[in-house]
Amino acid sequence: MIRGKNVNQALAILRYANKRAALGIEKCVKSAIANANEAAEKANISVDPDDLWLKAAYVDRGPTKNRSRMRPAPQGRAYRERRHFCHVTILVSSDQRDVQTKADGKAGEAKPAVSKRAKRGGAAAAPRAKRGASKAGAVETPAAEEKPQKKASKAASKLGGALRRKKKTDE
Repeated sequence: MIRGKNVNQALAILRYANKRAALGIEKCVKSAIANANEAAEKANISVDPDDLWLKAAYVDRGPTKNRSRMRPAPQGRAYRERRHFCHVTILVSSDQRDVQTKADGKAGEAKPAVSKRAKRGGAAAAPRAKRGASKAGAVETPAAEEKPQKKASKAASKLGGALRRKKKTDE
């Protein structure tokens, strides 16, 4: 929601966001701005707080040590509930953003990821050569020899073996 935005835009978004965590994240963003200013002063560098932008913002799972509570359960029992802390990470930068970054905060056009199944090609993309043609004495084309055939699954190979044995016994 706030990644890649100017700090002023991010604070405005968080102030009017109807989310429970918005107040805590707003405090973290303000703290990150103050930390950046303090670090810049120590390094004797001038940084304008209005030129800062959010490079990254994410929440990780934190520890659960000594945070167990008891919740009542039926028949006089108690459920143990482990409460978790969380780590909020906000990275603020004053460096110039990428040239491709647009006003809405997204990077340039990204190609959609191609799945493994699409890379391999499905059954419709590359149909297998029929096995019956080679037994009848038909000449195979070189294109069919170049394509490696996929290995059949265990269930299919067992079924195929059972059918071959049945044909041999019928003959």
